[in-house]
Amino acid sequence: MHLLIQNAEIASEHSIHLTTGDIEVREGKIHRVGPQLPIPAEARVIDGTGKIAMPGLFDAHVHFREPGFENKETIATGSEAAIQGGITGVVMMPNTRPAIDCATVVANVLEIARRTSRIPIYTSGCVTQSRAGKALAGIDGMRRLGVKMLTDDGDTTENPAILLTAMRYATEFGMFFASHCEVPELAGPRALNEGVMSYRLGIQGSPACAEEIIIDRDIRLAHTAGAHIHIQHVSSKLGMETIRWWKNRGDVRVTAEVAPHHLMFCDEDIGDFDTHYKMNPPLRTRDDQQGLLEGLIEGVFDLIATDHAPHTAFEKSQDFVSAPNGITGVETALVSLYDRYIRHGTFGWDLIVKRFSAEPRRLMGLPVAEIAENAAADLILFDPLAETTFTPQFMKSKSINTPFLNQRLCGKVSLVLLGEHILLDSF
Repeated sequence: MHLLIQNAEIASEHSIHLTTGDIEVREGKIHRVGPQLPIPAEARVIDGTGKIAMPGLFDAHVHFREPGFENKETIATGSEAAIQGGITGVVMMPNTRPAIDCATVVANVLEIARRTSRIPIYTSGCVTQSRAGKALAGIDGMRRLGVKMLTDDGDTTENPAILLTAMRYATEFGMFFASHCEVPELAGPRALNEGVMSYRLGIQGSPACAEEIIIDRDIRLAHTAGAHIHIQHVSSKLGMETIRWWKNRGDVRVTAEVAPHHLMFCDEDIGDFDTHYKMNPPLRTRDDQQGLLEGLIEGVFDLIATDHAPHTAFEKSQDFVSAPNGITGVETALVSLYDRYIRHGTFGWDLIVKRFSAEPRRLMGLPVAEIAENAAADLILFDPLAETTFTPQFMKSKSINTPFLNQRLCGKVSLVLLGEHILLDSF
C-alpha cells in the first residue's frame, strides 16, 4: 500500500498547535512528513484539508466479554467497534467467564484475538482466582504470556493482605496493578450516587466515600510494596484530589484514568430512571464532573479510558436497580470528546494524543504511535466538519447501551490506518 495524505492538520502530544503538512505512507511505515510533498505516481492521494491527523488511539480499559458473555460482545465485534472510534489497540479486563486468571485462559483469549481482531488485543489478568479475593491467581503463568496488568476489575480485591502479597510478588516481574475502588458494604446496590437524585428517585445510593476509601487504601498498599498502582475509572472530585496528593509526595508510582462518561455526565442526567446512565462507579454530582475535567486538564489523570461495558437491550430494559451497570464507549469516545470539549476550546488535540494514545501505550510498556518519518503507520484522520449519528445500524458493537444512541454529534472518524491495512475508509 502506498498512500499520500495531503494538507492535513497534524496533532502531537508535544504541542498545542497543529502542523499543516502531507503524510506519505509506504509499506506499513510513514515514509515522509512535510509540506507539499511530491506525489508518487503509484500512490493513492487523499485530500486531508481541514482534517485532523493523529496517532491511533489506545484504550486501556475495555470489556469485550469473550469468553462467556458473547451475547453482549465478542472480541471480533468489540474490536470492530473500536476501529469505528479510531482506536487501534485495547486492553481487555478479566471479568469474563471463566475469569482470565491463569495461563490457559490468557492463551485462549489471545488466540481468539489473533484470529478475529484486526487490531492488537492485550489482556489484563486477575489478581485472585476467579476474582473471588481468596487466593492468588496464576500470576507467573500469565506473565509468561505477556500479561502486565493485574486487576480484579468489576470488583475490588477485597482482602488487603492478599493484595499486598500479590504486589510484593508480581512487582519483581515488572507487572503493575489496576484497582477498581469500592467498599462493597458501603456501595449498596451500586445503582447511582448517594445524593439529591437518589433521594428523589427513591433508590439507595452509593456514597463517593465507598470509592475514595479504596483509592487511598490501594495507593498505601502500593507505597508499602514499592508497586505501581493504577486507579481505574475515577468518578469523584475527592478521589481525584487524593490521587493528586499522593502524586505530589513523589514516593509511590501511581497513575490514574478517567472515563469519558464521567467527564460528560452527572447524576442529574439520569432523569426518569434512564438505565443508559447507570454505571459503576456511578455518575456523581455536577461538582464532581467539573473536578474530574479540571483534573484531566491539570494532568492528575494520566489517561482517558472508556470502560466499554456492553449489555444487551433486554438487560438494560429492566428496572433501574436490576439493570446491569455500564455503557459502551469505544465508538463514541473521540467524537463525543470533540463535540463536548475540543470544538469549544476546553482543551486541545494535544491532550487527546497524550492521554488517549501515548500514555496508555506507555502504561503497557508499548511503543508510542506517532506521526513521524520511519515510524510504523498507526494513524487516523478526524473530520471536525462532518457529523456522526450513533444509530444501531451505524454502530459495530453487539450492544448499544449508550446515552448517545440516535444522537447526532459533531465530528467523524474518516480514516483508520494500521500498518499496511486501511481499517476504516469513508473517502
